Amino acid sequence: MELRLPFLSRRPVVSVVRMTGMIGAGGRATLNDRAIAPAIERAFARRPAAVALEINSPGGSPVQSSLIGARVRRLADEKKIPVHAFVEDVAASGGYWIAAAADDIWADTGSIVGSIGVISASFGAHVFLARQGLERRIYTAGKSKTLLDPFEPEKPEDVARIRRVLDQMHGSFIDHVKTRRGDRLADEPDLYTGEIWLGKAAQEVGLIDGIGHIAPKLRELYGDKVRFRRYGVKRPLFGRLGAAAVEQALAGIEERAAYARLGL
Repeated sequence: MELRLPFLSRRPVVSVVRMTGMIGAGGRATLNDRAIAPAIERAFARRPAAVALEINSPGGSPVQSSLIGARVRRLADEKKIPVHAFVEDVAASGGYWIAAAADDIWADTGSIVGSIGVISASFGAHVFLARQGLERRIYTAGKSKTLLDPFEPEKPEDVARIRRVLDQMHGSFIDHVKTRRGDRLADEPDLYTGEIWLGKAAQEVGLIDGIGHIAPKLRELYGDKVRFRRYGVKRPLFGRLGAAAVEQALAGIEERAAYARLGL
């Protein structure tokens, strides 16, 4: 007969890592591997029953998205801990890359999911310079150092080069999604075109596993007594002052523009 003492019984704990905002290498971006790494490492360190990713991101840097996803996957495999992703408003582009690192993905009926594609945006100011009587002077060692210079007319060979780079990044994104989602993905011709889907439609094409919110779904999976231990990026107090405040304001504008492209 096994003696069970109530005060010694352990309630299951799920570590919840919040990942929100634009993804980038630093500066104005709010989410990157260096910033979120301590939270991810701590989330896995205390041997939780599972780790949940709380995602609300329109995307950003493909490299940072890959680094974050790879870190989650490495720790999950090493420690044999299941990972669940929960989408709030959006997990698009790089945000979906990170979500796909989880073992399953859950979203709201109104969540925007997908945008499996790569984008490069710039501007051209050579006509403006000419109208203002300004002359561009630039000297390089290496014929490719002025790739897509915004102050020079666009060159077909530069466009071809950047398209090759984008195609390679897109291929890596597609491979990642196919590896992680496997036979859950539907035979949908628009799946990798940058198209987006809402909740139920995202489930139908296999981008998510179902409709579910973080607290009730985790209680369903781990019992009503499950406890949540939350982790996230800590913002320094002085980040709101001086030049950092300007950076933060610019980040807000860029992030607002990214969400607006998705209709949010």
